[in-house]
Amino acid sequence: QVQLVDSGGGLVQPGGSLRLSCAASGNIFRRAAMAWYRQAPRNQRELVARISSGGWTNYADSVKGRFTISRDNAKNTVYLQMNSLKPMDTAVYLCYAQTINDDYWGQGTQVTVSS
Repeated sequence: QVQLVDSGGGLVQPGGSLRLSCAASGNIFRRAAMAWYRQAPRNQRELVARISSGGWTNYADSVKGRFTISRDNAKNTVYLQMNSLKPMDTAVYLCYAQTINDDYWGQGTQVTVSS
């Protein structure tokens, strides 16, 4: 059974930083593409950043230059470093894992950017 456990969210002031973590159980991590999505109230879920099993990354235009996705295969963990946070970044952030045959979601972690 594969489980993704998201953590690291919280309340931060505009301009601040947070680092989200997603720990994966099971044996899929090394062959999975990993991603972070976010969903704000009344908005559709949107892709924030993605990293392939080989380390290739891509980002939503709205976070380029501010967010960095990375993975540590030894720890079965993917990270999202978020800098220069803005109120528009407020959302529930969800970890996502995709293999050839399956996909999985974390439970989500709330990020609130407010003064």
